[in-house]
Amino acid sequence: METLKELFGEGENLSVLQMSMRGVVIFFICLLLIRLSGRRSFGMHTPLDNVITILLGAVLSKAVLGTSSFWAVIAAACSIVFLHRLCAWIGLYSRLFGTIVKGEAKILYSDGKINQRNMRYCMVSEKDLMEGIRQTANLNSLEKIKTVFIERNGKISVIKKED
Repeated sequence: METLKELFGEGENLSVLQMSMRGVVIFFICLLLIRLSGRRSFGMHTPLDNVITILLGAVLSKAVLGTSSFWAVIAAACSIVFLHRLCAWIGLYSRLFGTIVKGEAKILYSDGKINQRNMRYCMVSEKDLMEGIRQTANLNSLEKIKTVFIERNGKISVIKKED
């Protein structure tokens, strides 16, 4: 027990070695928690997924710095992962809940017209729209485009006109 105390320390007065050891342990715990939270948590980038990223970082840093009890931090992190999974699961079966926590796609351009209302709502400029079109469709004009969406994760997707 004394060896663990020497390696990991107690409280906020930690040596470089102790903080490093805590960092290594928290790295693996965080990796496990991210795997438990599911692939979507770092792949989808919806508001729900961004919340877990921010909260896990903020909470787990307390264990590395020694500003909170190690086990209390781990319990809080597990609670956050559980809540994320629960919200994602409920969102699968409830369209309304899914829209609230994940958002929904909005049409920015359709059939030759830019939807100014959705552009303002999503805070997307015409330059942002064109950048997204270049990146996703490899086009530099709207001529060959049927519809442009801003997806729930904030990325722009394009449906081209049929030839």
